[in-house]
Amino acid sequence: MQSNQELFHIALDAASQSYSPYSHFRVGAALLCDDGTVVLGTNVENRSFGLTICAERSAIVSAISSGKKKFHSIAIATPDSNYPVSPCGACRQVLSEFLSPETAVIFGPRLENAVATTIGALLPFDALHELARSDKKA
Repeated sequence: MQSNQELFHIALDAASQSYSPYSHFRVGAALLCDDGTVVLGTNVENRSFGLTICAERSAIVSAISSGKKKFHSIAIATPDSNYPVSPCGACRQVLSEFLSPETAVIFGPRLENAVATTIGALLPFDALHELARSDKKA
């Protein structure tokens, strides 16, 4: 199984495949599945900026399309930034749909200043998981 540091280096490599002619901001994601498979994602921009696909969502969609449904961790690399850039709100929502609150997340431009956290820390008041808990209590 890949370590978070190894996963982060894979995400950095994935960022080199970015299609970002408008922002020039490359992002790569490496999603480690519970079976040890690593699924890659990268951002794919569009002139209609709202149609841009983020690296995190790209990796999730690819994993789900390949039949993967259980995940261990995700690394997100933003090599064109000077500081750790966390997932956007849309990505946080999608990540919280498919990854448990305990799932490890590492993000940043370089391993030396990357942030290591969890999905639950990124989205502490996640209604999806709160609703699931309240259904079991009812």
